[in-house]
Amino acid sequence: MSLPNVTVLNESGIPCDTAALEDLLAHLFDRLRLHRDCELGVTLVDEERMTTLHEDWMQEPGPTDVLSFPIDEVRAAAAGVDPEPGVLGDIVLCPAFASGQAREAGRTMDEELRFLTTHGMLHLIGYDHATTGEYEAMFALQDELLATWGEVGP
Repeated sequence: MSLPNVTVLNESGIPCDTAALEDLLAHLFDRLRLHRDCELGVTLVDEERMTTLHEDWMQEPGPTDVLSFPIDEVRAAAAGVDPEPGVLGDIVLCPAFASGQAREAGRTMDEELRFLTTHGMLHLIGYDHATTGEYEAMFALQDELLATWGEVGP
């Protein structure tokens, strides 16, 4: 199931399962009740590019695993309400950085990238984890989304 306005590009130089990311994104659009015509870009980059983005946009040193850049304030549609199209924004992933986290978490790098893609998507639609309550809500939803994708995904 492909989405017409979603692009997944691997510019990292590391082989990654981008087809699985595309399938996951279709699942996330469905479960989060996002309009299928929403625009989204997901780019996998190397550590040098991620460091630049992290320092320029977050004023934090070094690379990180995922950054989200929301454009429109697209939110999940409530039950019974038709979702509206818009520009979600961009998710940037760094497989080289994420590979270390994957080992620590007991996941493959591709599993970690799916985890980070889901995390990035939730940030794009307004979720955050600055407080304990926000953290618990965001990570519970993230776990649910990944578990339900596992039922229908690869």
